[in-house]
Amino acid sequence: MASSTRSPGGGAPRPPVVFVHGTPETATVWGPVLEELDRDDVFVLSPPGFGAPLHSGFEATVSGYRGWLESQLEAFKRPVDLVGHDWGGEHVVQVAMHRPALIRSWTSDMLQLFAPDYVWHPLAQVWQEEGPGETSVAELFGGAFEQKLAVVHGMGIAGIAAERFVTGFDESLGRAVLSLLRSAVQPVMTEAGSGLAKARQRPGLALIAAADPNGNVEMHRWAAQQAGADIAVLEGIGHWWPATDPRPAVEAMTRFWAGLS
Repeated sequence: MASSTRSPGGGAPRPPVVFVHGTPETATVWGPVLEELDRDDVFVLSPPGFGAPLHSGFEATVSGYRGWLESQLEAFKRPVDLVGHDWGGEHVVQVAMHRPALIRSWTSDMLQLFAPDYVWHPLAQVWQEEGPGETSVAELFGGAFEQKLAVVHGMGIAGIAAERFVTGFDESLGRAVLSLLRSAVQPVMTEAGSGLAKARQRPGLALIAAADPNGNVEMHRWAAQQAGADIAVLEGIGHWWPATDPRPAVEAMTRFWAGLS
């Protein structure tokens, strides 16, 4: 499954890079990142419900997605450099804490979720509420193409990237969003954050999108320090950086990987 591409210095094969996206995304969010990275040993994993089938037996919860990601990484048969965006970033940190042998390194832009004082943003709080949550996902992800496109434009994404996002908006994505967010009602994430020191077992990189309106730089920094992660602040960059502003993050990740033995 993994590539045999050798390292630039001609030594042992370098670990493949594995990307995991979040919500309400599909794997298309990584397109601009892959173009900037220009490597042939890269893999993109789609969590169930987010560009992949949401089977009836799957538990779309914090622990369910952690188990799913661990099973996907086991198939590589060797450690990988693991990168996560949005909820994918949460899944990545969970693996770093609980199954470090599956990875050589980890990168996440969602460490703030694990801070003790983290409060879910307003839309997440709506999704966590029975009734209003169902109404919200039906309005956001269940309308006509033009309505869905307007939602994505409101997220700050335009052009072909916006059209690719819309293709993943369907009923199963809405169900996955509700189930995942409701499994993460506080103090679930705060309790998970109590184990951040376990992530020190593998090198980590915290990407901080400084212009994310729902972000908290200080919480990111605190959690990164607990996890022993390097920090790369993406000045002027918003939450959807993989689709809109990939270059600073790609440069930070490339430097990070180059510094690993």
